[in-house]
Amino acid sequence: MDPMPGLTFGQRLKVYRERSGKTRAVLGGLVGRSAEWVKAVETDRILPPRVHMLDRIARVLKVDVSALVGELGGRSAAVNGPEHPALASVRDAVNRSALSNDIAPLLSLHQIRGRLAAAWRARHQAADHRTVLGALLPELLRDAQRAALTYQGDERRQAQALLSEVLGLAQMFLAYQPAAELLWRVADRAMVAAQESGDAEALACAGWFLCQVHRDAGDWDTAMAVTLDVVSTLEPQVAESSANLLALWGALNFEAAYTAARAGEEGRAWRYWDRADQVAQRLPQTFYQQQTSFSQIIMGVHAVTVAVELQKSGEAVRQSRRIDPAAIPSRPRRARHLIEVARGHHGKGHTEAAVATLRQAYESAPETIRFNGYARQITLDLLDGPRAMRDEARDLALKVGLLA
Repeated sequence: MDPMPGLTFGQRLKVYRERSGKTRAVLGGLVGRSAEWVKAVETDRILPPRVHMLDRIARVLKVDVSALVGELGGRSAAVNGPEHPALASVRDAVNRSALSNDIAPLLSLHQIRGRLAAAWRARHQAADHRTVLGALLPELLRDAQRAALTYQGDERRQAQALLSEVLGLAQMFLAYQPAAELLWRVADRAMVAAQESGDAEALACAGWFLCQVHRDAGDWDTAMAVTLDVVSTLEPQVAESSANLLALWGALNFEAAYTAARAGEEGRAWRYWDRADQVAQRLPQTFYQQQTSFSQIIMGVHAVTVAVELQKSGEAVRQSRRIDPAAIPSRPRRARHLIEVARGHHGKGHTEAAVATLRQAYESAPETIRFNGYARQITLDLLDGPRAMRDEARDLALKVGLLA
């Protein structure tokens, strides 16, 4: 029997932590996370951790995993989502060192740059974008790593910038996958390659990706520090920079807003959103930055993100009414936005709107919703929702892969 029926995972964690006499800082330190992360889990601001972290927490608290998760065990596994079939081949490509005696032909930087640009286009345009990336990344990683090892002088620096960008693309594939150690390795290597390249755009992009890894791990202080370090480093170059570097700088300012919102710092979150919006207004109206999606159109989308992360569901829904999702040119980014709108509707108890919005997200990019923990969590909740909506919720659950 479940000794704590009706409690969320976060509430259970708090009970067992307090019974063990440990502070949030102590528990966080013992499992390699921050006190802020523990607080976020306990207050259900973020999703329950994956299986390997559940096991680590249970060992530290000296309880069985089944006691920690109770009746939520199967549900937590479902929310965490499946492993993509291409993960093994991408992992192998990341782990394999490119050697100078590789029998594969050495590609020119122009060829690698062209293939990378095509991969970004495919990532934004394909409904099954994760599958598309999973097929492209192994060769791209091999060729970019070999170029960074083989070329010399200025060409080597250019190759390092390309390698950093390829690793960023790999991070997009690895997001929401059960491969935390691989995600960290990719983010760290991308930053090292960017620094070796001396390229401002590569540094900005690598900083943007590295911030996300720290933030998603609950280490918000480090995420903010990384972001603001790169922002201040690039600021002297922004005044006379290209539109692309300006957009990357704006994207970094928004990452600061996102991180502050995740930490519950409302004033700081909206202050950085304002700074990012000021940068967006300096961009050409039709400009869309390919790695970060930063643009004028995305700022309304970002306002929804800030509101929903601050748990201001009504504000998130209000902000969403100002945006036409079809105007977002990237299919996965459009789907992610719709998931965040659905989070707002779900928080307000708007069941019909939540289902309809998740269906829109699925139509835009099925692989975004299938691997997104929040979308899966809302769908599971809707299965137990009002009877009138259960058939639609069940149909959505079948599409997402939550039901056989």
